[in-house]
Order: sequence, then structure tokens, then C-alpha cells
Amino acid sequence: MLSSVTKFLLGFFLAIAVLVGGGVAIALYFVNRTGIPPAKPVFSNDSPSVKAQAPKATEPGGGKPSLKPGNQAQSSPTSTSTESPKATPSPKPLPSGAYRGRVSWAEGLSLRSQPNQEAEKIGGVGFNQKIIVLSESEDKSWQKIRLEGSEQEGWVKAGNTEKVAQ
Repeated sequence: MLSSVTKFLLGFFLAIAVLVGGGVAIALYFVNRTGIPPAKPVFSNDSPSVKAQAPKATEPGGGKPSLKPGNQAQSSPTSTSTESPKATPSPKPLPSGAYRGRVSWAEGLSLRSQPNQEAEKIGGVGFNQKIIVLSESEDKSWQKIRLEGSEQEGWVKAGNTEKVAQ
């Protein structure tokens, strides 16, 4: 009789141990799965070949939707106004030592009034925006630029622009 009670108790505790062990194992599995960060999404504009074709930065509040390759712009049938093409002004000759370039830093650059990090920010330059590099600081760590198509000038950190063929 003693052996049957012992067998019952041993079986009962063994069943409880299996249930608790299985529950802990399943809980640990799900806790570990939720602790793993998801894979970083990959967007088409992450590849370097597409970055060179990124759209120009727009002025604040004036963002327009961009067209994807293969899509065509359609004019609305209710539009009755016709705009005449605006004459593009001829480009000014560049000052001596200046050259045309573009911003190669993906987040854009801060335009500063003086060639140092503490100088006042007077604007910004977007990624791939066309610029004219006018000069460099004596230590070659800053470049004085002019935004192409405007008269705004300022200083940006050197190494974040690249020369473009004219």
C-alpha cells in the first residue's frame, strides 16, 4: 500500500514539474522573441545609386509630392490657366577660385555666419542642393558657399560637399 501512495505522489509532483518547466520554457521563448529588435527596413533611397538622384530639398511648408519613375503627371481637366515659361537668367560668371558643387551630406548642412561651430545659424542647405564654393578657411575645415540661384552666402563644414562637372 505504501508503494502505491508513493507512486501517486511521485507521479503528481512529476506532472507538476513537467507543466511548470514547459510553461517557463514557453514564457522564456516569447520573452526572448519580443526582446529582439526587428530588422532595419531597407528603402530604395538607401542605395548610393539612388541617393545621387534624390530630389532637391524644398523650402519649408512648400513640399510637393514627388513622382516615381514610370508615373506621369496628369493635369487636372478643370485647370484653364496656362503659364508661360519663365525665362531663365543666364548664369553669372563665377569669381576666381570658385567652383560649382553640391551637398553630399545626407542630412543637409547648417549655413553659418562665421567659420566656427558656435557661429549663428543663418539657414540651411539640403542634400544634393547645388551650391557655389567661393573659398575655404585658412585651416581648410570650413567652406564659404553661395546657394545657387540666390544671393545667400555662408559657411559650412568642409568635406560635406563635392565638386560637380559644369
